[in-house]
Amino acid sequence: MDRALIIGASGGIGSALATALGARGVAVTGLSRSADGLDLTAPDAADRLAGIDGPFDLVVVASGALEIGGAAPEKTLRAVTAQAMLDQFALNAVGPALVLGQAHRLLPRRGRSVLAVLSARVGSIGDNRLGGWVSYRAAKAAVNQIVHTAAIELARSHPDAAVVALHPGTVQTAFTAKYLGRHPAVPAAEAAANLLAVIDVLTPEQTGRFYDWAGKEVPW
Repeated sequence: MDRALIIGASGGIGSALATALGARGVAVTGLSRSADGLDLTAPDAADRLAGIDGPFDLVVVASGALEIGGAAPEKTLRAVTAQAMLDQFALNAVGPALVLGQAHRLLPRRGRSVLAVLSARVGSIGDNRLGGWVSYRAAKAAVNQIVHTAAIELARSHPDAAVVALHPGTVQTAFTAKYLGRHPAVPAAEAAANLLAVIDVLTPEQTGRFYDWAGKEVPW
């Protein structure tokens, strides 16, 4: 692996991935809203993405948020508001879709490459046993569908690529600080190492699937 692109590189997981890859000698291009003004919800986001100079052996979409505009995850459907749900879809589904829309030029046509989108186990419909967190769950379920669709399309022109959704586990970042509770969490550096261990062994035959931080497949 020679070149990597991290979208959302200023976040906890994104920055840890960039650091870990840099330590391997990989040339990392890191982009984010706070550091570079790359706002995936902005009207010019698609144009900004089209201007990125590829190709890259690895592209990771590590952008996203659990709480947007002060709207906490809903405990029940009765708490859903239109704006909160639209905000979740804009950042956690539409944003990654715009990146995937550029995958044909961000990845090489030949030779192994990986495009990974950070999703979440709560986006799994098959694994949903508790309810709640409606907008976030729905947005992550949507991005899972988008990843699967992108994998199908990209396989026609990039047969050596693996396009996957990845669940990083619960990570100790500002993203999760208010919601850890009794759930075990790992430092961002450890989460990055876990994700890279999965990415390192992905093959084109695994494209279009959803894996957790340990490499176990997660049901859609």
